[in-house]
Amino acid sequence: MLDQLKAMGALAGIMKNRDKLQSSMQEVKDQMAKTEVTGRAGGGAATARVNGKLEVLSVEISPALLNGMVADAKTRQQASTLIAEAVNDGIRQAQEKLHEAVQKKTRELGLPDIPGLGGLFG
Repeated sequence: MLDQLKAMGALAGIMKNRDKLQSSMQEVKDQMAKTEVTGRAGGGAATARVNGKLEVLSVEISPALLNGMVADAKTRQQASTLIAEAVNDGIRQAQEKLHEAVQKKTRELGLPDIPGLGGLFG
């Protein structure tokens, strides 16, 4: 019950400062659009660049892995797994950056930590 009252109070504070919150959300979105991370798998055999909007910008495969892909189906399957792991690592890193940016902005606005608030910024 107490948690619900806290959440309601926080929501009232958010609504009171709606314009400032919208401006802050846009700042976070702009910052995340410029953010890039690189996910890696297989010791760097596969890498994926991902931006803060969770878009995959590029995927690179090491020459050694690429040569192995030509050789046999097992290596192609392994390469596919490494690429997926690299992309997932990049997305995870981008999500962490977004979460950090949202937490920083909510602290700057004097807002309490409200679960799910990060969804407003994404």
